[in-house]
Amino acid sequence: MHESITLIPRPVAVCPQPGAFTSPALPAPQGDPAFQREIHAFEEQMRSYPMQPDKADPGAKYLRLDKAASLRPEAYRLDIRPQGISISAAEPAGAYYGLQTLRELLLSSRTEAGLTLACAEVEDYPRFPWRGFMLDCSRHFYQVGFIKKLLDALSLHHINRFHWHLTDDQGWRLPVEAYPLLTEIGAKRLEYRRQNQHYRGGFYTYEDIREVVAYAASRHIQVIPEVDFPGHASSILAAYPGLGCTGGPYRVEDRFGVFEDVLCAGNDGLFALAEAVFDTLAELFPAPWVHIGGDEVKVKRWNACPKCKKRLQETGLGEPQELQSWITVRLVQMLAARGKIALGWDEILEDSASYPLPQDTVVMSWRGRSGGLRASRKGHRVIMTPNTEGCYFDYRQSSDSEEIGQYPVATVAQCYQMDPVSPEMSAAEAALVLGGQGNLWSELIYGGRIAEYMIFPRICALAESLWTPREAKDFADFTRRLVVHRRRLEALGFLVYPGPLA
Repeated sequence: MHESITLIPRPVAVCPQPGAFTSPALPAPQGDPAFQREIHAFEEQMRSYPMQPDKADPGAKYLRLDKAASLRPEAYRLDIRPQGISISAAEPAGAYYGLQTLRELLLSSRTEAGLTLACAEVEDYPRFPWRGFMLDCSRHFYQVGFIKKLLDALSLHHINRFHWHLTDDQGWRLPVEAYPLLTEIGAKRLEYRRQNQHYRGGFYTYEDIREVVAYAASRHIQVIPEVDFPGHASSILAAYPGLGCTGGPYRVEDRFGVFEDVLCAGNDGLFALAEAVFDTLAELFPAPWVHIGGDEVKVKRWNACPKCKKRLQETGLGEPQELQSWITVRLVQMLAARGKIALGWDEILEDSASYPLPQDTVVMSWRGRSGGLRASRKGHRVIMTPNTEGCYFDYRQSSDSEEIGQYPVATVAQCYQMDPVSPEMSAAEAALVLGGQGNLWSELIYGGRIAEYMIFPRICALAESLWTPREAKDFADFTRRLVVHRRRLEALGFLVYPGPLA
């Protein structure tokens, strides 16, 4: 890449041109009516930059967006010339990414005299359609303002999926009208960092959720909600103890870990709850996917529960752990009836001989790559997010004992080197890989500034792994570009990890 064109993620092709675009102000963008939403979002992002007010002056510099039907989905062409800047795209998403690439350059090109950009032609499109990030809002409740700040920065890196982890043992964040105790009781827990029975928590209102979804959509990010069934259910059981095998007592957990109390597989109330939750999700989230969790389900309670034993007999299953696949299939079918596709962690593949996972279910492989390999060989679509390869942003970024986060270490270099397609995959299996994702679990991340430190620059590295052609990746070159890009992130108000990258 040309030294003066420093971008993350690295584009498919950059061709330097003679000269430079200089202007005391940013030209007011004009263009195809199909791109007006993208223009509005860009103007909002660049509101601190002086804009050229006179669009009618024939001698004025221009910023123009044009339709180019020949380009592939999400692709764009950016052309910077001395007289002006043009962006071409077939679809609004491509136009938006072209504007974000321009935004990156503008964030590091402003001087007291105005703007100076090296002339170049940029051709760009993504390698994978799923470029995701997950934020755990159960273990720590993040305010809407922080989420919007984060979404804006994610879109700068062409991340297009926001996986919103809304429920877990430590808090339920989704309002469900038919089950008000989920938020009245399940949304708060004892704060172990304080004394005197202090509670902390919160939940998102319908208005909050609509605001986040709309804001994300304006930046071409789809929001995928996650609600955990049947494990990680302490917040559910504290609110509705009759849904457990023992009847309690239960509490919203202030500890972190994996707990034995899960939803009772022999209680049809589980599915009544899921119906109400899925109705709420279908109303609030237009994206086609819903994540149902399915991870780390302990079956000790099912082993001893009379209702679960009866369910085993009714279903003809032999072992209690097989009940999870029976539950999963029902949940997937319930979502399908609402026009939604189920996502689940790779455990949903297990013990499923009697109740195989429906074919269109998407598997998110987190325990290394094995779940993704197994899923693709069964014909399922796959999203790779291996905790062994830098995709878990709650892990420490170096082995320094003073660093924040959990062990083991997940370096920026590991994140950059993660490839969603495994060498063992056949061409048919590789075609089922939608992309990859980074996850920030928040057990130890109890503030937005700490979250920023854990996310950046790892998400920058992962974004390049998911966007840039494999043959164009170069970690040494990424490291050089990151020096400039770090200053952009800091100019946007983010706290960025400054330590070693490998």
